[in-house]
Amino acid sequence: MLQGPPPPARIAAYAVLFALGLVIGVAGSLVQGGLFPGGLLLALAGTAGLFLGGSFLTRTRGGAVAPAAGWLVMVVLLTSSRPEGDFLFATGVGSYVYLLGGIAVAVMSATLGARVQPGGVPSRLGK
Repeated sequence: MLQGPPPPARIAAYAVLFALGLVIGVAGSLVQGGLFPGGLLLALAGTAGLFLGGSFLTRTRGGAVAPAAGWLVMVVLLTSSRPEGDFLFATGVGSYVYLLGGIAVAVMSATLGARVQPGGVPSRLGK
């Protein structure tokens, strides 16, 4: 199944997508709580765009998984409260929809993302 290690350009693309996942996790968590319900839809659309864009950019499922991993790391770090009592996610419906919706978008993007047919041709087999 694996033909060898991935090329350095793909590894760099995964690293950049992971960093963008961190950024979109922070931006989405700020927007979803500030502009409810439009901000929630904007945050979920941003995550879906990044995850699917990463999949189409690298033409692998890893292109959707790398930003999703960055998003998940950042969101988990932001859900924890600090000793001072500060927190970023409130206990409202919007926060839960953003967390669960982001996870659902990540799974859908990794499952249904861009895939290339064997041989590298993006058309149907046998044509």
